[in-house]
Amino acid sequence: MNKVIKAIVLSAAAAATLITATAGIAEARDRDGYWGNGHRPYYRRHHHNNDALVGGALGLATGMIIGGAIASQPRYEERRVYVEPDYYPEPERRVIYREAPSYEPWTQSWYRFCSQRYRSFDANTGTYVGYDGREHFCTAG
Repeated sequence: MNKVIKAIVLSAAAAATLITATAGIAEARDRDGYWGNGHRPYYRRHHHNNDALVGGALGLATGMIIGGAIASQPRYEERRVYVEPDYYPEPERRVIYREAPSYEPWTQSWYRFCSQRYRSFDANTGTYVGYDGREHFCTAG
């Protein structure tokens, strides 16, 4: 659709240039061949044929210049990019299980571990209050 509109505009511009160039050729002469001022020309026939060719050449050149300017405009087209598929997926993460350090009850390391792990840890009894509301003895390990 866009190319059709460009072609119509270019054709109209070339035709308008040609008509304008040849319109100046047709001058007002009366029936006897006299100019409007009453003087008869020195030559009688075919003296305007070159003007028509020059006008046609000007129209053609103008059409070519305008057409070249329109055709050389950058086109903004959607570019498609090929993305190569991922043949080698990332390996699954490995989980390494370590044994929890076991602490002997009532030692300094046991007190430190239980007080950091449970906010409700009671150091006098060695228990903490669980989510069930009961007291449980802290076993570290």
